[in-house]
Amino acid sequence: MPQIRRALISVTDKTGLAEFARALSQLSISIISTGGTARLLRDSGVAVTDVSEVTGFPEMLDGRVKTMHPVITGAILAVRGNPTHMAALEEHQITPIDLVVVNLYEFEKVAARPDAALHELVENIDIGGPTMIRSAAKNYQDVAIVTSPADYSAVAAELAANSGKLSPATHWKLAQKAFAATAAYDRAISACLATFGTAPSSTESSLLPATLDVLAPKRFDLRYGENPHQSAALYSVGSLGVANCEQLHGKELSYNNLVDLDACWELVSEFEHPAAAIIKHTNPSGCAEQDSLAESYRLALACDPVSAFGSVIGFNRTVDKETAGEISKLFVEAIAAPDFAPEALGILTAKKNIRLVKVHSGAPGLVVKSISGGYMAQTADSHRLTRDAAIVKTKRAPTPEEWASLEFAWKVCKHVKSNAIVYARAGQTLGVGAGQMSRVDSVRIGASKAILPLERSVVGSDAFFPFPDGLEEAVRSGATAFIQPGGSVNDLDVIAAADRLGVAMVFTGIRHFRH
Repeated sequence: MPQIRRALISVTDKTGLAEFARALSQLSISIISTGGTARLLRDSGVAVTDVSEVTGFPEMLDGRVKTMHPVITGAILAVRGNPTHMAALEEHQITPIDLVVVNLYEFEKVAARPDAALHELVENIDIGGPTMIRSAAKNYQDVAIVTSPADYSAVAAELAANSGKLSPATHWKLAQKAFAATAAYDRAISACLATFGTAPSSTESSLLPATLDVLAPKRFDLRYGENPHQSAALYSVGSLGVANCEQLHGKELSYNNLVDLDACWELVSEFEHPAAAIIKHTNPSGCAEQDSLAESYRLALACDPVSAFGSVIGFNRTVDKETAGEISKLFVEAIAAPDFAPEALGILTAKKNIRLVKVHSGAPGLVVKSISGGYMAQTADSHRLTRDAAIVKTKRAPTPEEWASLEFAWKVCKHVKSNAIVYARAGQTLGVGAGQMSRVDSVRIGASKAILPLERSVVGSDAFFPFPDGLEEAVRSGATAFIQPGGSVNDLDVIAAADRLGVAMVFTGIRHFRH
């Protein structure tokens, strides 16, 4: 095992660095470093030599040039068992570097910002860092490369146990991680810059890149996929969304849990006020938006308490004690929320198997779906309707109460599988018709599922009514107002039927198919 005597440290993420550097110093490993990293180490009481002292050149070009110098790259790349290499180091008075600790500029963090400009992205492309990482990884037999703070404690412990040496297996493992890190970094840059126009001066971002480049490290294996005979794993990008949720309690998450958790999280994210969504097989069996989270949950449950058994539930507020007390009366598979109050955790964790996950919301990215032989990508359906954009098409306009219910129904039906019909009233779903081959069947099923009265309800439809029959069926069930995109060749017939029946209808001009 090669002895580690000299280390180069240059990092952007300084988590745990001072403690790691102190551990190296205690093993008499000398440290050279750059800029802000060197300042941090000195402030932490760690002896450090600036790279500029080693190279004889100052950091240049606003920090673009720091470590790219033969004195540094030669010290890393020299094969210790090659006499010619070692003679070259001696001739040029280059001291070998045995350990490289580098992580890269946070390009992906900057790229995740919707307002990130091209020039800012370019300035966050690391050059020297990947060079150092790849150099060390290429010479892994002689040089150890550490790219993640998560490895600091294990590396320090092994060095301490082996008098400043790391095993060949550790060298190889760290090199594999290093190549994966630079590959992921380059792919992130390529994928991001591909969204900009064809000319370097372009300031407009193309929503669909010329090449779909997906790189998502595996978070963990799942017990199985949609069914026990299928294998599955969770892959994630970044730190936001359901794929990066923090599980606080319960059994391991399943493939179906995650799909349903994502469905409920997307739905409750539509609402500004406290909201709850109860999901079965990606469709809401109930949803409500009220003044309190507990009341939202109670009204969502009242829509279809039978289907709610074994459901997945989403909230857009921290789950409080009162809400947790209500949930505890029902068998629930999983709950997604921004957080859980300590009192709520105390109640819910009394149920051994319920899965509790904390989700950090973020801007939606591309929606990618696999088909045989390839992938399809689309932008997220992030359209939000404003009342001014809806057009009243009937002689009777909706009442203020109907308007509020129509807006609520429109948000919910966007998250119901097509053909989607949602009966609603006063911030509460009353009946949901999902995934039917004909719209009139969705209308009938939505009404048949209703336990609560449908008198004075409103109906949201994700796409146009192709014929008057769906509207007529809903009116017979008690509906008095409708919201739909419009666009059918039979729109005039549907509007005429609405006028004949004395109900209000508004067109949005926006369709919300969900396949």
